[in-house]
Amino acid sequence: MLKDKVILYFLAFMLTCIGIGVTVYKIHSLHFPLFPNERVPVWTIGATINFEATGEPVSVILNLPTNNTDLAILDYSESSDGYGFNTFMREGREYAKWTKREATGRQTLYFSMNVLENHDASGPIDYHDSFQPDPSSVVLNNEEQQVAERLIKKSYNQSSDNHSFAVELIKLTNAKESSAQLNQLLQKNTTRLDMARLVYNLLLASKIPARLSMGLEIHTEKRSQYPIYFVEIYQNHQWIILNPVTAEEGLPKGTILWRRGGDSLIDVIGGRNSQITFSAVKSPLSAKQVAFRSSQLNEVTDTLMDFSIYALPAESQKAFKTILLVPIGALIIVILRILVGIRTSGTFMPILIALAFMQTTLIPGLLMFLAIVSVGLLIRFLLTSLNLLLVARISAVVIVVIFLMAIFSILSVKLGLNSVMTITFFPMIILAWTIERMSILWEEEGGKEVLIQGGGSLLMASIAYLFMINPLMRHLSFNFPELLLVVLALLLLIGQYSGYRLTELHRFSPLIKH
Repeated sequence: MLKDKVILYFLAFMLTCIGIGVTVYKIHSLHFPLFPNERVPVWTIGATINFEATGEPVSVILNLPTNNTDLAILDYSESSDGYGFNTFMREGREYAKWTKREATGRQTLYFSMNVLENHDASGPIDYHDSFQPDPSSVVLNNEEQQVAERLIKKSYNQSSDNHSFAVELIKLTNAKESSAQLNQLLQKNTTRLDMARLVYNLLLASKIPARLSMGLEIHTEKRSQYPIYFVEIYQNHQWIILNPVTAEEGLPKGTILWRRGGDSLIDVIGGRNSQITFSAVKSPLSAKQVAFRSSQLNEVTDTLMDFSIYALPAESQKAFKTILLVPIGALIIVILRILVGIRTSGTFMPILIALAFMQTTLIPGLLMFLAIVSVGLLIRFLLTSLNLLLVARISAVVIVVIFLMAIFSILSVKLGLNSVMTITFFPMIILAWTIERMSILWEEEGGKEVLIQGGGSLLMASIAYLFMINPLMRHLSFNFPELLLVVLALLLLIGQYSGYRLTELHRFSPLIKH
C-alpha cells in the first residue's frame, strides 16, 4: 500500500515537472504569452530611396540589417514601379537589389520591415583573427599625416588600452583647441558622419580593429529621419560602440543598429544624387503572432512548431480548442464529486452538458435543457406503457428529442429569439440518455432523487462551463497543452482521497464534537 502511494506521488511529481518545465521553456525560449491578449511593440521601419536616373540600366543595392543583439527582423516588403527585386547574401551579409533595364528622371523606391527587440541576443560578437586593420587603406598627404600622428601620439600617451585610446582620440578630435588642426583632415565638414569617418581612419592608422556602424532612432516615431553613425572598437572579445562626438559608450535607448561595418549603405548604378531617408512607426501586435513569426527565424523552434497543434489545419485547431478544455471540466467534476460530494446523474455527463453550454451560453442553455428534458420525461413515461426494450426505447426518445429540437428552433425563428436557435448544438444522444436515466431514477428512487441528481448535474455543468469559458483557461489549454499533465497529476492525487466529503460533514458532526 505504501509502495503504491510512493509510485503515485512520484508519477504525479514527474507529470507536474514535465508540464511546468515545457511551459516555462515556451514562455522564455519561444516567447509565448502567458496571458491572453498580450501585445508587444513591433516597429515598422521604412526606407525611402530617391535618385536621378540617367537613362542607363539601373541597379540599386541596399545593405540590410541582420538579426543581431539589437533587433530581430520578422519580415520585410518593398514597393517599386516597374523594378525587379530580389535579396541575396554576400560574405555573410544580406542585401536588397532593385534592377531596371532603363529609367530616366526622378526615381523613388520603398523598403520596409517589421522588427522587435531580440530576446535571443547572444551577447558580444566574436572576433576572428582573419579581420585585421589595414593602415594602408587610410590615404593622407604629408601635412594631414603629421596632424594625424600628433593626435594618435597624444591619445596613446593618455590611454592604457584600445577602449581608452579610442575615447581619448574622440575627445581630442572634438576639442575646440584641435579645430584648427582638424580642418585639414575634415575639409571644414563637421557632420557626425565626418567625425565618425575621421575617428575610424585614425583608429585604422593606429592598427586598432575598428568599424563604422549606422543606427536609427525608433522611439521617436519620426516620419523622416536620417542615419546616426557610431564607431566600434574591438577589445576583450567584444565590440564596443562609441559615439564619435561625445565618446559615450553603448547605444542610446531606443536606437537600433542597421549596419555594422562592411560595405556602403546604398549603391546606385545608373543614377546620381542618391539619397535615403528612414521612418519608424510603432504598431503593437499580438504577442502570440510575434512568437510564431520569431520561431520561423530559428530552425530548432521552427521544427518544434511543425510538430505541434499549430501545424494542424485551421478546422482541426478549432476543434482542439474545445477538446483541450475537457480535462479542465473533468478536474472540476472530480473536485465537486470527490471532495465536495455533489451527486450527479452520470459521472461525466455534466462535462458534456458544459460543452453544449459553450455553444448556447449559460442561461439560454439551461432553459432549453430543462424544457427539453421535462417534455422528454413526459414522453418517456407515455412510452413506458408500451413495454419497449431498452434499445428501442432510447431510439424512440432520440427521435422525440430531434422533433423537440426542431420545434424549438422553428419557434425561435418565428419569435425572433436567435439565442434559442443554438439549442441545436446540444448533442441529441446526451439529451436522450439524460431523459432515459432520469426516468429510470424516478421509477427506482422517486422524484426527489431526480431533482437532487439533476440539479447537481446542472450545477456542476454550470461551474465547469464558467471555468471552461474563462479566457485565461482557454488560452492556457490551447497554447500550453502540456499543462494538462499537471491537471492529470492533480486528478491522480485527488483520486486516491478517501476521506469525508464536505457535504457529509454535517452527518458526522456529532462524532467530531465528541
